[in-house]
Amino acid sequence: MGSLDTTPAAFSAFGDDAGSSFQPLNPEDVRSYLHKAVDFISDYYKSVESLPVLPDVKPGYLQRELQAAPPASSAPFDVAMKELRAAVVPGMTHWASPNFFAFFPSTNSAAAIAGDLIASAMNTVGFTWQANPAATEMEVLALDWLAQLLRLPASFMNRTAAGRGTGGGVILGTTSEAMLVTLVAARDAALRRSGSEGVSGLPRLAVYAADQTHSTFFKACRLAGFDPANIRSIPTGAETDYALDPAKLLEIMRADVDAGLVPTYICATVGTTSSNAVDPVGAIADVAAVFNAWVHVDAAYAGSACICPEFRHHLAGVERVDSISMSPHKWLMTCLDCTCLWVRDTHRLTDSLETNPEYLKNDASESGTVTDLKDMQVGVGRRFRGLKLWMVMRTYGAAKLQEHIRSDVAMAKMFEDNVRSDDRFEVVVPRNFALVCFRIKPRHGMTEEVADEANRELMERLNRTGKAYLAHTVVGGKFVLRFAVGSSLQEERHVRSAWELIKKTTAEIMEEIVVE
Repeated sequence: MGSLDTTPAAFSAFGDDAGSSFQPLNPEDVRSYLHKAVDFISDYYKSVESLPVLPDVKPGYLQRELQAAPPASSAPFDVAMKELRAAVVPGMTHWASPNFFAFFPSTNSAAAIAGDLIASAMNTVGFTWQANPAATEMEVLALDWLAQLLRLPASFMNRTAAGRGTGGGVILGTTSEAMLVTLVAARDAALRRSGSEGVSGLPRLAVYAADQTHSTFFKACRLAGFDPANIRSIPTGAETDYALDPAKLLEIMRADVDAGLVPTYICATVGTTSSNAVDPVGAIADVAAVFNAWVHVDAAYAGSACICPEFRHHLAGVERVDSISMSPHKWLMTCLDCTCLWVRDTHRLTDSLETNPEYLKNDASESGTVTDLKDMQVGVGRRFRGLKLWMVMRTYGAAKLQEHIRSDVAMAKMFEDNVRSDDRFEVVVPRNFALVCFRIKPRHGMTEEVADEANRELMERLNRTGKAYLAHTVVGGKFVLRFAVGSSLQEERHVRSAWELIKKTTAEIMEEIVVE
């Protein structure tokens, strides 16, 4: 595209004039477009509270709103912004809304947005240290900072007081990727340990997780080549608050060994998606040690809470696991995508994932003194994700981040207390962190089936109002509503308003049931 002509006459918002060159990074256009985009973002955050959380649109609506064929000629940037406001925003589910209580939060902050914007503008591809030293070292630094906030042992650090450590981390897109790369590393280690020729021993490898483990684990197992018949989904129940029972795990693993299988990998979860159950990390690590199996801790959501000393006990025993991942894009004010993975021995990852084509060879990589993050992930190319995470920690500091977590937990406890004080409802599992699982309980002769239908109707009516958005799960065979506090704009008044709406809607539903 040639060199950038910096004379004023060369500046143009768009290049339709004959003889004018296409300059997609014209500095004046960059300034103008980004000013308009930032104004849009600021206005969006001011107004998102008043927008329906769930859109009232039908599948395919956007194709009817926007032209079907790509434009042949250029148009002012204002045209795109106008169509964004008119067609795209009305079809958005507003995860940023303070009235969003579904799934888990997708938090954000001014510092994260700024970091992501700058990283996108620089558009670096830091697959090796040499490809972008600052991007690699920023990611290493940010991961070590966060590891310290979590009080992870030094064995997970890229850098320790004694110099470069044996462990380290990498920022990936999602927990799915963290599971996949550690499964591959564990698979290869087990094959070597069992003396397998190539992958001939793969059908004998077995992996384990509780039935509450995120579904992405079972997908990652299939992608890593494990036989679906050897993927153990271990039942949980109310007696363990739906956490994995180490005794049951040990029994199943021993039976697999007796059957000629090789226990290879256990996924323990701190804060399951359905109910926020916490698997006992230390006890699971003890079981795994009997079989030399890899232990991975999925702390995607609840890991953020463990920067607060009062929640750190949920990671007790982490020094004996092989890897742990958590996602600051869920609850630590860092926009998507940002999943942090730490391993005790980086070589166990790089031995399975390293690529070394001639065109990427360089003195720094050959020296062994640097980290080439391409060798700790599935792909080669990678975004400058470390910048936004570093900006969040550098701007807000540990105290503000802890305050954010504690505020959300306090609001969730307030909601839980409200539910417990109303005899029409029950809290189905003990609240962990900032998620409350509740339901209308059967009473006055109501059957479980009718109660399930009442709860489903409650969720659907709440969501149709546009004033709140809740999701559901099934726990112990019961249809349960999930109330997840944590949206970045949420305040106590939003939680109170949602509770009033829940009470009002429930009264209407119960009256209809009585009439019927």
